[in-house]
Amino acid sequence: MRGMTLWVLAAMLLGVATGLALHAAITDPATLTTVINGLGLLATIFLRAIRMIIAPLVFSTLLTGVGRIRDTATVGRIALQAMVWFVIASVAAILVALAAAEILSPGAGMHMTAAAGTAISTAPLTLSGFVSHLVPTSIIDAMASNEILQIVVFALVAGVAIARMGEKGEPLLALAEGVSQLMLKMTGYVMLLAPLAVFAAVAVALAQQGVDIIFHYASYVGGFYVALAGMWLLLLAAGGAVLGGRTLKQLLTAIRQPAVVKAISAGSEAVYPSLLARLEEFGVPNRIASLVLPLGYSFNLVGSMCYCTWAALFVAQAYDVPLGGWALAQMLFMLFILSKGIAGVPRAGILIVAAVMPYFHIPEAGIVLILGVDHFLDMGRTGTNAVANALASASVAKWQGSLSSG
Repeated sequence: MRGMTLWVLAAMLLGVATGLALHAAITDPATLTTVINGLGLLATIFLRAIRMIIAPLVFSTLLTGVGRIRDTATVGRIALQAMVWFVIASVAAILVALAAAEILSPGAGMHMTAAAGTAISTAPLTLSGFVSHLVPTSIIDAMASNEILQIVVFALVAGVAIARMGEKGEPLLALAEGVSQLMLKMTGYVMLLAPLAVFAAVAVALAQQGVDIIFHYASYVGGFYVALAGMWLLLLAAGGAVLGGRTLKQLLTAIRQPAVVKAISAGSEAVYPSLLARLEEFGVPNRIASLVLPLGYSFNLVGSMCYCTWAALFVAQAYDVPLGGWALAQMLFMLFILSKGIAGVPRAGILIVAAVMPYFHIPEAGIVLILGVDHFLDMGRTGTNAVANALASASVAKWQGSLSSG
């Protein structure tokens, strides 16, 4: 992953140099358009590969995420308290990112246009259309058409059914997990194309806009960390209200090392064991931490949700796509649902945003527009995920009267 990050950064710098050179050297609009369309083919290949894996990836990860929750009958109160925390935190993350995007408007004034072959043409998603899209008439047709809403509904219902089947559902759950692992491997292969796509996207953007777009990138990255700062204030306020200021400070000290490692590595699997161990050392019983923490990695990725909302709105602003109240509500709801169960997927935020964009006339080219600087944002969102899940585990232990620290 670190090697891929270096390749992406190198491709971004090369794209900057190429784009600025094209912007300065080509003064004829028709010639510039031809060159831009040629570069856009590289982005188109990457985007088609992304769309190829979205439907099975969303289906398998969401199905396994819901299907794993089969202990809720015996530890229902713990799971219920955790889920209440997760829902509130997720909604807060979306609203914070929405407020930051509306106030800071990082993509406003960019006036981007999609290269040939990358624009999306769909019918407007009205209330009746939204409702009719919820229930699939055929899951095969929904998968073939990338109807994400229908796939989500089917996966949720199937996941609950598998969880209720008990041991009889194990083979189906194992199959879904196998498909999920397959899609993770394929995602890794697709991401090998990311440097080429980043080079093309950055070069096209700078060829069109000139050096001004660099300031928009700085606004995009900086604005996201402003939104994350707001999310941290809410998390710490909630944690302080439940745990108390002294205990909260002790918890943050206890998890500092795994949270920092997670932020730097932008990954969750490597630090999960150490985070679990630190929580137990802090005073969270294993029976609570071992349940709440895995649930949190599927349902409490508040940093990722904040990012997905911020990124989707940035791209919409960059391409001058208006989002009215109803359309915006639909987008936020879809981001809320799609973020569940996709933990551990490389560049999961990018895939979630890509899955949502077709419903709102947002050009797919916006994905590669933000991919070049994604790692700088990934560090913040993964570190936030770690802290949020640790706070949730300690808070549930406190509610259960089982927290031995503080």
